[in-house]
Amino acid sequence: MMKDKEPALVRLGENIRLIRKEKGISQEELAHQACLDRTYVSGVERGDRNPTVLSSLKIAKALDVDLAELVKEVTSA
Repeated sequence: MMKDKEPALVRLGENIRLIRKEKGISQEELAHQACLDRTYVSGVERGDRNPTVLSSLKIAKALDVDLAELVKEVTSA
């Protein structure tokens, strides 16, 4: 049985994907700039992974945004 995804992680992933696409950056480039694996970044964007604060900070830095932009409108049930 497939477990429902955590809405907060889905929203976080949507925010990251939106910002990444607005900046014209590929997942591969984002992963490289953040020193993370591309499959990890993909999992975060899909809401399948729960990134640590440090990973989130790396992603924010690679996207040249504040962490607050990544967690905008992210709420927990």
